Amino acid sequence: MSLRPLNPRSPFMRKADTISLKDSIESMLKAYKLNGKLSEVQLVSSWEKIMGKAIALKTQEVFVRNRKLFVRLTSAPLKHELNMAKAKVVSLINSEMGEQVIDEVVFL
Repeated sequence: MSLRPLNPRSPFMRKADTISLKDSIESMLKAYKLNGKLSEVQLVSSWEKIMGKAIALKTQEVFVRNRKLFVRLTSAPLKHELNMAKAKVVSLINSEMGEQVIDEVVFL
């Protein structure tokens, strides 16, 4: 029993001049310079996953402006504790995101 080669005219084969959807979206984000903003939105949405449920429950607001992460907390002792570990929080966030998204964290 011999196997037939794939039909080169098959509609399911990728043409040489086509690119994948992932590559086209990445090139569009790069062209419109939206990569940074997309990373910021992903950071805000994954705040609970990065910092944990206990901190997320005491977090009132999280937003990014000019590569600074602003976090409004409802607990003064937690705010003080996180202020003491700012560098660790920044490195944790950037390593979790896979790129340098923020330069500084401000706890309000």
